[in-house]
Amino acid sequence: MDTGLATPLLGGLAPRLFMRRHWQKKPLLVRGAIDPGSFAIERETLFELASRETVRSRLIVHSGAGWRLRQGPIARRSLPALRRPGWTLLVQALDRHLPAMHELLARFRFVPQARLDDVMVSYASEQGGVGPHFDSYDVFLVQLHGQRRWRIGRLHEPQLQPDVPLKILTNFVAEDEWVLDPGDLLYLPPRWAHDGVAIGECITASVGFRAPQRTSLARGLMQQMLEAQPPEPTGAEPVYRDPQQPATDRPGQIPPTLTAFARDALRRLVADPRELACALGELLSEPDAEAGFALASAPSGAGGGLVLDRSSRMLYDRWHVFINGESFLASGRDTVLMRRLADRARLTPREVASLSPAARGLLEQWQDDGWLQGLPAAPSARSKP
Repeated sequence: MDTGLATPLLGGLAPRLFMRRHWQKKPLLVRGAIDPGSFAIERETLFELASRETVRSRLIVHSGAGWRLRQGPIARRSLPALRRPGWTLLVQALDRHLPAMHELLARFRFVPQARLDDVMVSYASEQGGVGPHFDSYDVFLVQLHGQRRWRIGRLHEPQLQPDVPLKILTNFVAEDEWVLDPGDLLYLPPRWAHDGVAIGECITASVGFRAPQRTSLARGLMQQMLEAQPPEPTGAEPVYRDPQQPATDRPGQIPPTLTAFARDALRRLVADPRELACALGELLSEPDAEAGFALASAPSGAGGGLVLDRSSRMLYDRWHVFINGESFLASGRDTVLMRRLADRARLTPREVASLSPAARGLLEQWQDDGWLQGLPAAPSARSKP
């Protein structure tokens, strides 16, 4: 992707300009951002996916009695009647289940892959919605079918309504209001309050981003790095010693030397930048628990190109290539092509053939595991009838 070229997806802005002007700064409304026919989803497809154990879904119903939330899987017969107003079905991670949604997510790869999360799709009946709320991450709201009225505003008071199964704001004040038609897009930075209400039957895609909290990220990194530590030979692991510890009349007090020993243990754990980078890449590339990998679509070494499976996460840093929670060292031309696979999500047959035998063997293993899918080689001119 050339991030310097203007694109209809961003209202004629180049991705570089969008990131500078709008990303985590201010909203953007784009009319006609996509061709809705290229990303059409039938409601029955959504209903069927919501009934699966391996797909995260939620049913939200709003009536005079208040709000009701039900977690999936949700059988088709359990859904309200289509003519009943005020209900919404949310289906998560459809980019891993539907090629069209995978392609929609790929349109936003001008944002680092480590930040891209998934595409959630909502089906709503007349007046359906989830109430005024805010997200802690960026979101692109793309209208696929029908119309939805969006009201947005800065978040002045983040208090939530009590005794409600959803995070609904108590004091939402709208600053702008638009009706989105099929193909329109609305970008919202984190912590912008918004309320979307369906006008008739409505299907909306929500492209969300990963925004790890500092504490949870640190916890995950510590666990990752501890698990990667090789076992010390017997007797080699440093043990706390205090030959200068005097007798104390405050036995309940933690000795300062023990606190220093603990601090030094943590410092040593994260001291090596390569080990920290490796742990971060493995953590960020870990697929969701619901991710499933299909069997290889073509035999390994079939002579065609390769494409990342829709459930695969592939990243890289200065030293490593990461895929689905595993790390690998690469060098030379292999590094260039492995990074190209992570950036473009595919390799041509020529690129695959130019890899070293060791790298091709690794890709064949990934393909056998379902992490990559094979693309058949294009027929040569001689093979045409």
